[in-house]
Amino acid sequence: MGSIVCKFGGTSVADAGQVRKIETILRADPRRRYVVVSALGKRKKDDQKVTDLLYLCHELAHAGLDISEPFHIVRDRHLELARDLGVNLDVASLLEEVRQQTQGGASRDFVASRGEYLSARILAAYLRAHFIDAGDGILFTPDGRLDDRTYDRLAGLLRGDGLFVVPGFYGANPDGSLRAFPRGGSDISGAVVARAVRAGAYENWTDVSGFLMADPRIVPDARPIREVTYRELRELAYMGATVLQDEAIFPVRQLRIPIHIRNTNAPDDPGTLVLPSRDASGTGVIGIAGKRGFSMVYIEKALMNKEHGFGRKVLEIVESHGMSYEHSPTGIDSMSVVIEDEEIAGKEEAVRQDIQRILEPDRVDITPGLALIATVGEGMAYRVGVAARVFTALAQAGVNVRIIDQGSSEINIIVGVDQKDYETAVKALYKAFE
Repeated sequence: MGSIVCKFGGTSVADAGQVRKIETILRADPRRRYVVVSALGKRKKDDQKVTDLLYLCHELAHAGLDISEPFHIVRDRHLELARDLGVNLDVASLLEEVRQQTQGGASRDFVASRGEYLSARILAAYLRAHFIDAGDGILFTPDGRLDDRTYDRLAGLLRGDGLFVVPGFYGANPDGSLRAFPRGGSDISGAVVARAVRAGAYENWTDVSGFLMADPRIVPDARPIREVTYRELRELAYMGATVLQDEAIFPVRQLRIPIHIRNTNAPDDPGTLVLPSRDASGTGVIGIAGKRGFSMVYIEKALMNKEHGFGRKVLEIVESHGMSYEHSPTGIDSMSVVIEDEEIAGKEEAVRQDIQRILEPDRVDITPGLALIATVGEGMAYRVGVAARVFTALAQAGVNVRIIDQGSSEINIIVGVDQKDYETAVKALYKAFE
C-alpha cells in the first residue's frame, strides 16, 4: 500500500487530549503522512461547534452588531488548545487577524473557513509538520465546481518528506476569494488530497467505529457494516447516514482508493471499509437509512402519458420556484414529485396554482410530513423476494406505504411513509434483514 491520507473530524481535535490521540495514530504507521482536519468540535454536550460560532460572528458583523460574545468563545477555545499542547505559535495574533477580517466585511465562506485554518495551524505546529493552506491548492471553477487542476496543484504542494497538514472544508475561487464546501466538507477535502497524492488509502477518523446497519438511536443494537461499496455508501449517506459526507466518494472513486472509516477514540476497532466492490452474500441488503421532512406533490390527469413534455413542464414549475426535487414516481395517468419540506414551505399554494394553470390536471394534492426510507444493497438485484420482504415487514408492523420508488440500478428500494410511522418502519425493515 502507498501513503495514507487521514482526515480527522471536529471531535478528534476538540481538545489537547484528542490531539494527542491523533499523534499516536499517526506515529503508529509511517505511511500516514497527509492530515486533513476539521474545525474544533464539541468537547461535551453543551459545547458549541467553532464553525457555528463563526457563522454567528459573520451574521452579527454583517448586521453591524458586536461579535465579542461568540468570538470570545472561539478565541478561548484555540488559545486553550495551543497552551495545553505547548505549541510554538502566536495563536493570539492569528485570532486577532480573524476578528479584524470578520468585522471588516469578510465573506461568510471566508469567516467559516477560519475554524479549519486555525485548527490546522495549531496541529501542524504541534506535530512539526508542513502546513499547506487549502486556499493555495484546492481550486473551484467560476460556477462552484471543483476544478480538475486541483489535483496537480495539490500534488506539487504536498511533495517532499515529512508530515503535511491541510485544513479541510474550503478552497479558492478563480479570483482568489475563499469558497467553502457544504457542511461536512472536510470529508471531501480529505478525498481530494487522497486523489492528489494517489494514496493507497483514505482514512476518515471520527467519533464512531464506522457505519451501522441502521440508526442506533432507533435500533440500539444495530450491527456494524464492515464493508460497503462506493455506490451503497452514496445511497446510505444521501438518505441520512451521516458518518461520511456523501460527495466525498467522487474524488477517490476514479482511482479506486479505499476509504476506511475509523474511530479516533477506539483506533483498534475494525471500522468500515468503503470499496469499489464487495462480496454481496447473504440477503444482499447492507443497510437501512432514512430521513424525515418531505412533501409529495401528486398530479393526476387522464392520458398524461400521451401529452408530450408533461413531465418536463412539471419539473420546470418546481425549478421556477427555486426548488430541487428528490424523487419522481410516475404512473400512466399520474406523477408525483417528492420535495424536502424546507424547500416547499410557504410555496405550496403558488405551486398548486401554477400546476393548475399550466397543466390543467384533473387533481393536484400536496401532502406534507412524509419520511423516506431506503433499503440498500448491491446484491438486491440478484435475490428473489427482497421487495416482498420489505413490504411484508412493513405490513406486519402496521405501516402504510405512501410512496414506492426503485431505480433501474436495483441498488435500493425507497418507500415513503407518514412521519409518525418512521421509527416503526425502520425497526421493521432492520429486523427483516439483520
